[in-house]
Amino acid sequence: MTKHSLAAACTLTLASLALASTGFAGTAAPAKSCKQMKETIKESCITGDIGIDITSMYIARGISLENQGAILQPYIDLSFRIYEGDGALTKVSLDLGFWNSFHSRHTGSGGFFGGGGSTTNAWFESDFTAGLSFVFNKNLTLSPYYRAYMSPNDAFETAQDIGLRIAYDDTDLLGAWALHPYALVQFDVENSSGNGTDEGIYYEVGIAPGMQVGPVMLSLPIKAGFGSSNYYADNANFGFLSAGVNAEYKLAFIPECLGDWSAHANATYYRLGNGTDIAGVSAIRDRDENEVVFGGGLRIAF
Repeated sequence: MTKHSLAAACTLTLASLALASTGFAGTAAPAKSCKQMKETIKESCITGDIGIDITSMYIARGISLENQGAILQPYIDLSFRIYEGDGALTKVSLDLGFWNSFHSRHTGSGGFFGGGGSTTNAWFESDFTAGLSFVFNKNLTLSPYYRAYMSPNDAFETAQDIGLRIAYDDTDLLGAWALHPYALVQFDVENSSGNGTDEGIYYEVGIAPGMQVGPVMLSLPIKAGFGSSNYYADNANFGFLSAGVNAEYKLAFIPECLGDWSAHANATYYRLGNGTDIAGVSAIRDRDENEVVFGGGLRIAF
């Protein structure tokens, strides 16, 4: 049960006891009853967020997939706490994620990427992720995962990957100057999530320093992607380098019982490697090695 549910339960308890006290003498103190309730109610084991992003260009792992029309990307992430303790292993959770990309230009529905088209023309991509997160000493997180890249409008064949992400929360060391570094490696196991000729391997490293400026949380994500074993075209190793700024503003006027709502806007510069080009496609969409992508969205955390 969340803190909001707890507050509501205590309020109902106090109201019930107040009514009862009008007819009976010597009833238990309301404060004591609420204290007992707090001791028996546990915090919810399920957390997550749900939201939608709007972007001027869809770039995935350095590969430019669309830059025209409206691009909407709704998602939901859920985390189920399995274990929590005070030892070296601090926490274990089961993580599930659903992510989608809808394009007004119906990317791929007419065979633009080799697809045959379908009745869900605007639904270009739908990804499913399932994994586990192991937190050690409250700072180091190891997350093995499985991910499926699917295309409801048949723009591309389903690709299945497995990967491992390592992240370190360096807030205790650097405080406000924390970098929040991470690294991941991802292996294609069926088809490829890249644009190469084989089932390859993708690598990514990044940092995301941030600071609170009044009511706005500013973050400066920087990351780079690489490939091997023909993950990218022409067996290129360099995929992309990106640097951006994201401003997130909490919508405090929305009641907390409905979750933590926030709106954000961002701008990201990409330097794209030659191997990320899709032959015969990027020229049509005027793809450049240097791109600036603008976006924004709404997120609800619970």
